[in-house]
This record gives sequence, structure tokens and C-alpha cells, in this order.
Amino acid sequence: MATEQVGVIGAGTMGAGIALVCTRNEYPVMLLDANQAVLDKARSYIEAALEKDVQKGKISEQQKEESYQRVRFVSDMQELASCTIVIEAVPERLELKKSIFSSLTEICASDALLLTNTSSISITEIAGGLLNPERILGFHFFNPAPVMPLIEVIHGKKSSQENVEKAYQFACDLGKIPVLVADTPGFIVNRIARPYYNEALRIMGDRVAQPEQIDEIMKRAGGFKMGPFELQDLIGIDINFATTESVYSNFFHEGRFKPSRIQQRMVQAGNLGRKTGEGFYDYNK
Repeated sequence: MATEQVGVIGAGTMGAGIALVCTRNEYPVMLLDANQAVLDKARSYIEAALEKDVQKGKISEQQKEESYQRVRFVSDMQELASCTIVIEAVPERLELKKSIFSSLTEICASDALLLTNTSSISITEIAGGLLNPERILGFHFFNPAPVMPLIEVIHGKKSSQENVEKAYQFACDLGKIPVLVADTPGFIVNRIARPYYNEALRIMGDRVAQPEQIDEIMKRAGGFKMGPFELQDLIGIDINFATTESVYSNFFHEGRFKPSRIQQRMVQAGNLGRKTGEGFYDYNK
């Protein structure tokens, strides 16, 4: 697979994590973002992660340097023309994703594999009307991408079986566990997770228990590694809320998926979890 050149669009939390996964598995990768500050933060993150690998004895100093040198930080999408696999990891907005894939279909070779890390948006809708839609698939990592083993491989209406198999093998080569998923709202994991988050928010809203109590109960009695509120803070309350809105809309407003006003107000206030220092918990203390 050394001949494959991977491009990752979006150098935020997910994009930087995906780039790290790729270079750890010896893929040359271009990490693209229009915001230089975001690119610089991603660069520091990848350097620090590789240094920790050395400290833990997982890799040598030389291997660390080789891994770091495999990553190129770029700001011009034209740089991705040589990529055989491109993974889009930008915010969950259909218009933004569709615009990116419209550009990629013109920039990249006709047989390049174009993957979206969307957590809930229809692959069929993203690919609709674009050139060679058979090469556009969903490739959903989970946060944090370097740690979580699962990848949902989602085939749209026009995704070819050949490319589904190629994406599946790529996930395996990254050391992940791929699961083939139909193009339905929320796919598998986020569809199951909506009631988990929503009911926790209702319990909080009904003043039955506080977030820290609910989290503790779910960890001690349910065996979860993180409770629903800790997990929302880690993922980002804005991302979690947007996913719930997407699933709710695409299931034609079924009541079981109805978004929470609590989340809505927190997003409006800018309390988005760990990344802003405050969500259901205060991380500034």
C-alpha cells in the first residue's frame, strides 16, 4: 500500500487524528486546512503524539522522524491532485461537504477513492450530481480517531462494490475494524446513540439527577468507559447537537430523535465541551 497517497481535508480534532493514524501505518499523507492556525495546532498535536510513542517504547527516534516526515501540511486543494485516497473531515454541513467533493471530482484522478468522515449526512446526497459518484463513500471514524478501533464504511446508492471493498481493505490496513453500513440516517452507531444522549438530557431536564450522577451511574452500573455527558463534552456539544438534528430531520421528525433544548442553549452560549473549556463540566478548574 506504499504506493497510495492519502489526503485529509480538515485539520481539526478528527482530521489531525486521522492523519496520525495514516502516518503511523506508513501512509504518506497530506493534511489540508485553509486556516494556518489550525494547521499549526495539528502539526504540534502529531509531533507530541509521535514523541509519546517514543517515550512509551512503541517506536524508535528514527521511526518517529520517518512518521513525521510522511505528513505534509498544505493549504491549497490543488495539492491533493496526486492523492489516490482522500478523506474529508470538515464540519457536518451538507453544502460544505458537497462543495468539497465537487472540487475533488475535478482535481483528483477519476479512480481516486473519495471518502467522507460524516457521522450522519447521506452519502447519496453528498455524491448526487457529481462526476464518478461510484467512488464516493462514507468512512466514519470515531473520536479519538487514533484510539477508537471502529470505522463505519457506508455505501451510497451509486457507490461501486469495487470501491466498497477497497475502502474496507484500507480500513483494515489502518489497523481498524470496519463495518459495512447502509446509507441510512445516523448509520448504526449514531442512530443507536441518539436515545442514549437524549434520555440522559431528559433526566437532567426533569431534575431527576445531575450530569455527574448520571455519568457515574452509567460507568459503575452500566460498565461504560464514559458517561453520556462526559462523552458529549469530549465529542463537542455542537457536533453532537448537529448530528441529532440531522437524524431527527432525516427520520421525518420522529419524536424519539427530537433534539434537546438544553444542548441548543449550550451551543448558542458557546459552551461546547472540552474544546472551549466548559460544557457540562468546567475544564478550566
